[in-house]
Amino acid sequence: MRSLEADYLVVGAGAMGMAFVDTLVGESDATVVMVDRNHAPGGHWTTAYPYVRLHQPSAYYGVNSRQLGSGAIDQSGPNAGFYELAGGAEVCAYYDAVMRQQLLPTGQVTYLPMSEYLGNGRIRTLGGDDIDVAARRTVVSHIDVVVPSMRPPAYEVADGVECVPPNALPFLRRARDRYVVVGAGKTAMDACVFLLRHGVAPQRVTWIKPREAWLMDRASVQPGARFAKRALADFSAQLAAVMEATSFADLFGRLEAKGSLLRIDESVDPTMYRCAIVSQGELEMLRRIDDVVRLGHVTAIAPGRVTLEGGTVDVDDWSVLYVDCTADGLGDKAPVPVFDGDLITLQTVRTCQPAFSASVIGHVEATYGDDNTRNAFCGPVPYPHVPADWLRMMLTFNHNQMRWFTDPDMMAWLDGARLNILHHITAGVSERARARIIEMLGSQLHDINHKLEALLAEV
Repeated sequence: MRSLEADYLVVGAGAMGMAFVDTLVGESDATVVMVDRNHAPGGHWTTAYPYVRLHQPSAYYGVNSRQLGSGAIDQSGPNAGFYELAGGAEVCAYYDAVMRQQLLPTGQVTYLPMSEYLGNGRIRTLGGDDIDVAARRTVVSHIDVVVPSMRPPAYEVADGVECVPPNALPFLRRARDRYVVVGAGKTAMDACVFLLRHGVAPQRVTWIKPREAWLMDRASVQPGARFAKRALADFSAQLAAVMEATSFADLFGRLEAKGSLLRIDESVDPTMYRCAIVSQGELEMLRRIDDVVRLGHVTAIAPGRVTLEGGTVDVDDWSVLYVDCTADGLGDKAPVPVFDGDLITLQTVRTCQPAFSASVIGHVEATYGDDNTRNAFCGPVPYPHVPADWLRMMLTFNHNQMRWFTDPDMMAWLDGARLNILHHITAGVSERARARIIEMLGSQLHDINHKLEALLAEV
């Protein structure tokens, strides 16, 4: 059996693993073994549907040391007027370049693709060889990202029913009379937009949507000076909505009124929140689909009929294509301490920003000497599923922010971090204005958290 020694064994070369290693290697002389079951770095991006794009601007995605994209503003499509969103192929090429051109040349990183981690430092390669890694710390991701192409539908599909993952849509060569999109999340939204943008009339689309979601407006998360005022105004509006809210339900009405949260169907109360980001252009397209089925989750599809938790729907089976978009990308694991002895568990430490969070964890690991201090900087922000998680995420992140504000060195690092959305926003304002923003936040977060706790007590 082959043996390797390293300071860190990192399981997975997805977005979080790559961001962590990039920062750790860039800020220390640590040695790392990265094991990944995929043929190339990028995690779920390597199996995502071909037309997938980032929800957020490329400017603050990827790893901290290397820019993703060219910084262009899109001139057409539903993202027109906003900073570019990298597509799946571009993201995969980016991570490949990070590995080949930055991490491996350091001599600090050993990369083992097409290999399975068996636990206890044991790795098995595609060829069947076992490798034993002796490492001071093992690093794992708390998010087991699952996309539809990774598994069959979670409901029964009868023979004769054409049901495909969204990956198949770009390869269709004949039109169908009807397209039935199954799922309520961002993958389903992307599938619907893909069909509409390629000439499918909205009247030919049926959307089986078990839940309505609260969404974020992409206009509020844009980098650069030209968008700084809008982004800061949205952040202030969120804080104001919390302080003004008279109840849990009232909070979301205020967030919607202030433009901080959106929903596709304004007549349906959302029961889902997953950090999905859309533009107003995408929202307008999705609202053109009138045939929306709200009878819970699908349990079975047979020729001409869909069975759901709340009833059945007859579908003309002359020529129909079902598109399964139902995978739960984030999973539902409860947060755990990030730093725990010989284990580091990568989790979000800022709301809706996993790559940035992993980079923060890498910096904290390289910079601070004990796990109590490290965990104080990196309280795990829970992954969102329901609207109440909007409050839970803000509450935990505010605690992290208050700790960051007390450490000048941490603030200096954050100010220069490419993955930090606030770095991009405050880069568009003067140093004096930035200091006022930080001072305002520091003075308000305690009261904000107290109010968040009171609102959460209703849930």
